[in-house]
Amino acid sequence: MNKNYILIYLLCVCSLSFGQKKSLKRANKLFDNKAYVEAAKLYKQLEDTQESLEKLGDSYYFNFQMKKAKDAYKKLFENYKDSLDLEVYFRYANALKGIEDYDTGDRIMSDYSKLPENTPQLIEELTSLTPYLYKVNQIKSGSNIGDFGITYFKDKVVFASLRNSDNPKYAWNENPYLDLYKASVSEDKNLENVEPFSEEINSKTHESNATFSSDGKTMYFSRTNKKRVKIGDEKIAVVKIYRAKLIDSAWTKITVMPFSSDFYSTQHPTLNKDNTKLYFSSDMPSTSGSFDIYYVDITGENYSNPINLGGTINTKHREQFPFITNEETLYFASNGHKGLGGLDLYLSTYKDAQFEEALNLGHTINSGMDDFGFVLQDSIQEGFFSSNRDGKDRLYVFTREPNVKTYFLEGEVRDKNSKEILPGSLVTLFNEDGNIVKQIIVGDDAKYKFETEPNKAYKIEGYRSFYIPTLEDINTNEEGKIEFDIELEIESYDDAEDIVVTKTDGYIYIELENIYFDLDEWAIKPKAAKTLDILVNLLKKYPRMEVQLGAHTDSRSSDSYNLVLSNNRAKSTLNYIASRGVDNVRLKSKGFGETQPLVDCDDNCSEVEHSINRRCEFIILK
Repeated sequence: MNKNYILIYLLCVCSLSFGQKKSLKRANKLFDNKAYVEAAKLYKQLEDTQESLEKLGDSYYFNFQMKKAKDAYKKLFENYKDSLDLEVYFRYANALKGIEDYDTGDRIMSDYSKLPENTPQLIEELTSLTPYLYKVNQIKSGSNIGDFGITYFKDKVVFASLRNSDNPKYAWNENPYLDLYKASVSEDKNLENVEPFSEEINSKTHESNATFSSDGKTMYFSRTNKKRVKIGDEKIAVVKIYRAKLIDSAWTKITVMPFSSDFYSTQHPTLNKDNTKLYFSSDMPSTSGSFDIYYVDITGENYSNPINLGGTINTKHREQFPFITNEETLYFASNGHKGLGGLDLYLSTYKDAQFEEALNLGHTINSGMDDFGFVLQDSIQEGFFSSNRDGKDRLYVFTREPNVKTYFLEGEVRDKNSKEILPGSLVTLFNEDGNIVKQIIVGDDAKYKFETEPNKAYKIEGYRSFYIPTLEDINTNEEGKIEFDIELEIESYDDAEDIVVTKTDGYIYIELENIYFDLDEWAIKPKAAKTLDILVNLLKKYPRMEVQLGAHTDSRSSDSYNLVLSNNRAKSTLNYIASRGVDNVRLKSKGFGETQPLVDCDDNCSEVEHSINRRCEFIILK
């Protein structure tokens, strides 16, 4: 009996193993034929090997099912990370970004690129860098299957759609083949009166991405080849660009472009405003990545050889869906430049006979999924684009307005030596004419922030009591933000140490020989004048110094009388110092009467105690 059980067990194991191999072979054949929906169903039933998990993830990834792709890739990385091709890292990172798991996606992308990745930081940076802010709304088009590649044509729009259920099914996603449609745009920016674009153009294979000459009589569009050709180990149906002419209200003379080929794809054509250049995407042999953007010069019926736009535009990944504005600004989609995930929209301005570095359009239009097919009406700053951000290709309308950049000069006020912050400091911003733009007293964090203009000259002053003020030149640039910490150095009275003293109450005093007045008088006597001249010389040596002159009396006489008397003596002292050439703006006088005695003896003071209380004090304010 035991031998029979063992035999049955071995037969079952062999049967399962054979079944697994057969299913894997069938799944791989579907995968190689790009029948990803059916392939995924089989891979999901198989044992979790490196091959089955990788191709399961890829099958979901190529059909924009990023949550399912992420789950498959996660298992793959948990078990086979060290033996994976780098491109799997790229797809896994984009799947994670597609579901906005930026932390994990950035980490995986960093492993791929060997460069630091920080998508939230990129989003923040682009907020100030991108020249426009976009307001985006999904278009209602009357179809829930999929639309993309919209463009303007006369008073209508033309776009590609999967809505024709009579068309054959495409194994890639099991949707009908694409046809071109035309429609009117309603006031609320939805599509109405949708109908097939042309019986002459639409066929039993894919048509998409039309572009039209300025007179509307010539069109270029993408069409997939009916027959697959073997390229390497794969059989591929390449995409070609066709041209058609509008004659007697019918599109005729439909011809394939001479730069298209049976061995590589050319697709997504777009014309410049004077119809002399046709831009498109291709994976021809000179491509630096998966797809690059090219153009051909058009002279009559002749086309130049394709010209690659070069490294400022093209990367080792995908650059597709170009659009050229009347001002020769190029918009395109890419997953090779730094972005938010999947295909993002970029622009590149044309300057000095070349396209400049590509700039991401930012998070107000881009998402973690594929965003592509941008078109624009320059005159009204309105246009369309396509996105699969909800899992299917959809059409979107946008309006945009200039991103008015806000420029800032900001920093902290610190002690130059200790580097401690200095709350309560006064910071003043001057324009190049010396006029005050703004001033603030910094708070507990000692930070200041001024709004400025680009490419302007300013001066910034830092001031605090007992510190030497600073005045620095600042020139703003086009970056939008300048950080500048103000460092103040404490005022030193090294050559006056014998008379400048910091007391326990925190004030800095100038200690001079006491000044005496005649009874009930406030005139400055000659001896007092000599003492005050020492203060005058000190004030002249330190022209920023400001002083409070405080006069005190003894407790003899009434409180009110003593207060008036002390005020008169303080003012008399101030007037004398001012008469010696010191600006009285730098001087403050105050009479304290008998309110602040040094010896608190009430009315029982000795003559010595009265003399101690009867005094003038000089406190440095600044």
